[in-house]
Amino acid sequence: MSLPKFIIGMIFALAIVVSWSWIDGASLGTTLLRVVICAVVIQAGYFALVYAMIARSAPTPADRLREAERKLSSTDVAEGEKLGSARRSVH
Repeated sequence: MSLPKFIIGMIFALAIVVSWSWIDGASLGTTLLRVVICAVVIQAGYFALVYAMIARSAPTPADRLREAERKLSSTDVAEGEKLGSARRSVH
């Protein structure tokens, strides 16, 4: 969901909460509290949804290329290979 769609949907949801509070005869403080709680819940849900979408997405070709370049430029020593000043060659 794009951000403009989210904002419009959030405004409509908050308008419904305000209408419900007004019809219910709630005080201004109760209405404000309901609107704030609704906005926080909506924001947290949107954040969780976007986070889940990013976490589940497959790596792009650029991500795979970047990872391959990191492995090539890495200074990690292969398992079993020892670095030292005295290397013996087997001839």
